[in-house]
Amino acid sequence: MAIQRVLTGITTSGTPHLGNYVGAIRPAIAASRAPGTESFYFLADYHSLIKVQDPARVQRSTLEIAAAWLACGLDPDRVWFYRQSDVPETTELTWLLTCVAGKGLLNRAHAYKAAVDRNRETGEDDDAGVTAGLFMYPVLMAADILLFNADKVPVGRDQVQHIEMARDIGQRFNHLYGGPGSKPYFTLPEAAVEEQVATLPGLDGRKMSKSYDNTIPLFAPAAELKKLIYSIVTDSRKPGEPKQVEGSALFEVFQAFASEPEVAAMREAFATGIGWGSAKELLFIRIDAEVAPLRERYESLIAHPARIEEQLRDGARRVREKYATPFLHELREAVGLRDLGRVAVSRSEGKSAKAALAMFKQYREDDGKFYFKLVEGERVLLQGRGFDSPREAGTRIAAIKRDGFDGADAALGEGVDAAEVAAALDAIREAEAAKA
Repeated sequence: MAIQRVLTGITTSGTPHLGNYVGAIRPAIAASRAPGTESFYFLADYHSLIKVQDPARVQRSTLEIAAAWLACGLDPDRVWFYRQSDVPETTELTWLLTCVAGKGLLNRAHAYKAAVDRNRETGEDDDAGVTAGLFMYPVLMAADILLFNADKVPVGRDQVQHIEMARDIGQRFNHLYGGPGSKPYFTLPEAAVEEQVATLPGLDGRKMSKSYDNTIPLFAPAAELKKLIYSIVTDSRKPGEPKQVEGSALFEVFQAFASEPEVAAMREAFATGIGWGSAKELLFIRIDAEVAPLRERYESLIAHPARIEEQLRDGARRVREKYATPFLHELREAVGLRDLGRVAVSRSEGKSAKAALAMFKQYREDDGKFYFKLVEGERVLLQGRGFDSPREAGTRIAAIKRDGFDGADAALGEGVDAAEVAAALDAIREAEAAKA
């Protein structure tokens, strides 16, 4: 069965609340345990800088959100969990993509257009208060996705445009630079819109959002949680009067946490006139039963921020070693950011001519293994077998350069004999010696 890569970005711009838990954290962690899935979860701290210029808030939010996901069951041994700013290949790829992304495409981004429309309504210049970060946000998001060749990106409907833009930018790069063999460099991602993901109402009945200041913090102490639940807006129906479940914020929140039998029982209680105080007490008991053990783990994690830092850095180190660093090396080669020592220059009868020098290329295939090949122009002289890490492949390349081709871990290309390979290796050694 083919492995499907799923990538989720987590913006670090606030304290997680019950709406985040029900709508994003809980379903994403459940999805990470699905067979045949390779999951990438990253803290999008670069993205947060577009909206937040308070350094302490950025740092605190990053800590709280990392601790929240870990407390809720995200397993760094099963998924790739890292911080965006710890993977420098992301920003380098952003620039490579910037150089192929059309400005007209970026002009159509919803966030940028909304900012322009607000400025026009108030008689301001179109770009007043618009940073380059806001304008370039879709390119950074494309780099997040394309760097790991994600197949699926779970998003809300309002984010689908960004996935479409990532596809457009990746397709443009593939068209301009091709790819190793007949395979394009970038997989074109698909948006995975979860239609059934719950959207919780907040204290005032509107969508739970920091923008409305109507949230219930996910890990609020039990006493505070109870106080907030008791402040959920309800109607004026008295105990004994039947109550409507449709449009009831209290019932919707209960439904997001309760089992089907519990929901049926609460529906019956509404019909028979349960008092609002009793209903809120049942809601508090149900939420606290699920959140209390998570809260305990969260408090333990948040008390040791150095441990979270270590986990994030380790996650970034491993994901860079396996994916980001070798892939960026391929992309640098693709656009011409290459080692000048690999080009041999000769002079003949007063005219200079460039001779193509054979070179080793490393790349990763869909099976997750790392391969190498020795190419001379369009010809493949040697084709290496798959290795578990880029380091193993690099070690084998170094051995072949040093000792010559001995038939181990690689095969001759079609129509190639050992003498041709030996000559190509001699030329490589001479060029590297001259460079040294």
